[in-house]
Amino acid sequence: MYNSRKIMMMLAAIVFSISAVAQSVQDGIKMYNYEKYQSAERILRPLANDALANYYLGLCYLQEGDVAKASATFAKFPEDNANISGMARVAFANKETGKGMTIAKDLAAKSKKKDWQAEKYAADAITYTQGGDYQQAIAWYKDVQTKNPDEASTHIGLADALRKIPGGGGDAMTNYEAVTEKDAKNSLAFTRIGDLWYEAKNYQSALDNYAKAKDADNTNPLPYKALARAYSSSGKYKQGLESVQKYFDLSDKTAADKINFLEAEFLAQSYCDAAKRAKEMINDVTDPKQKTELYGILGFSEGQCGDSIDAIKNIRIYLSRQEASKVLPSDYVNVGKLFLKMGMVDSAVAYYNKGIAGDTAQNKTDIYRQIAEAFKSKKDYCNSASWYDNLVKANPETQPLDYTWRGIMHYYCGKYDKAMSAFDEFAAKYPEQPYALYWQGRTAAAIDSDATSGGAVPYFTKWLDKVGPAYEKKNDLKGAYQYLLYYAHNKKDKEGMATYKEKIKAIDPNDKALKDLEELEKAENAPKKPAPVKPKK
Repeated sequence: MYNSRKIMMMLAAIVFSISAVAQSVQDGIKMYNYEKYQSAERILRPLANDALANYYLGLCYLQEGDVAKASATFAKFPEDNANISGMARVAFANKETGKGMTIAKDLAAKSKKKDWQAEKYAADAITYTQGGDYQQAIAWYKDVQTKNPDEASTHIGLADALRKIPGGGGDAMTNYEAVTEKDAKNSLAFTRIGDLWYEAKNYQSALDNYAKAKDADNTNPLPYKALARAYSSSGKYKQGLESVQKYFDLSDKTAADKINFLEAEFLAQSYCDAAKRAKEMINDVTDPKQKTELYGILGFSEGQCGDSIDAIKNIRIYLSRQEASKVLPSDYVNVGKLFLKMGMVDSAVAYYNKGIAGDTAQNKTDIYRQIAEAFKSKKDYCNSASWYDNLVKANPETQPLDYTWRGIMHYYCGKYDKAMSAFDEFAAKYPEQPYALYWQGRTAAAIDSDATSGGAVPYFTKWLDKVGPAYEKKNDLKGAYQYLLYYAHNKKDKEGMATYKEKIKAIDPNDKALKDLEELEKAENAPKKPAPVKPKK
């Protein structure tokens, strides 16, 4: 009896131990799927005597770029299907495509009706690497589905493979949704659905599904990372920063995670925080690509935070190390802004032109506008006007505001003829915009500075009829009334003078122009002193 009880206790302990190991392996797999590779390693390394744990440990090494270590890990279980597929992944990583496909095909051939895992592992080896035949992987996944139609990871693998071929998005969505319909807690599938919508630039649907992924498993960092990206793409940078903070809290806090956080801070315009954090990191990061990214974030953040000299130094390091194809046109524009901020106009223009040359988009409206606004902020109105000219010429259908600023910059540059031409074009393009009339009037008033020709009268009159006396921009109203008052004075139109005096007093009883005119009128109406009589000789 004693021996029997002892045996039962031993068996129970063994079963419990096996169950605990299995659960730990599943935890490691979960961390791997959530791209928390360091966390997965910590869980899986002590369990590597288990073939499945060993396989996922090798996958972690692959994701971290250590192909040799991954190969040595998979080699520990040369007969295990999962680890054999790992060796196929190693071959693909080493760009030995033929070898990788041979290993995968030999593995898939081992699959039987009830033993379908070999075929799925073969398909996974192709799907999650580069260089293999994705159509072959799709065919294998579909065959696996005939043997086990409800297996969630097969649906996800098939969908992931479909996304790699032209026109595969619709079928991919169907497979992801097949998972979420059966398991509303499958956070990974909801994340992938969000990714599909994001790629389709349907940001609201992407956000909705990332929220579902987050609700399904609040320990999954991927939805927060994806939410941050979707918010940033739709211009909601503050919300993007909040999401990336939550992602960072759940992540392994690797150098890549920290750089993602920095990028989000930069986009959210938390430049000083980003610069401080980048400085703290820069000496600890050893990966050349990550260090290059850091120099870029540091330099551009310093430029916005006010440290222009260090910004130029760090940006130059970034540009000298970064692959030319990865330097965005907007990067060159931002460098141009920085040089302009320092008063180095020639260098600014050189970088602006680099930005334009590198922008392959047909519509360069945004980049022209950024440059024009940069010159405007420095009160370099003539250069700003020139870039607004480029904008309107390149995109005549641009927004009315661009036409407005184009003319205003010419006006402040003192080029009244060009300003009038710009406002005439604005009025013709957008006749419903009363502001064009106002600026036509103001420009004509500048040309007729002594208010004698009345050149501004028709423009101001039409504009006032459109906006009415209740118009909210009272200074604009007052400026129009002042010109009309002086013109009436010069024409000796007393009725007109009385009208505009009252209108100006209603806005500003102490208006200086009004008082100056009153003084002028007093001087004009004062009795003239008789000429002195010369004494007789």
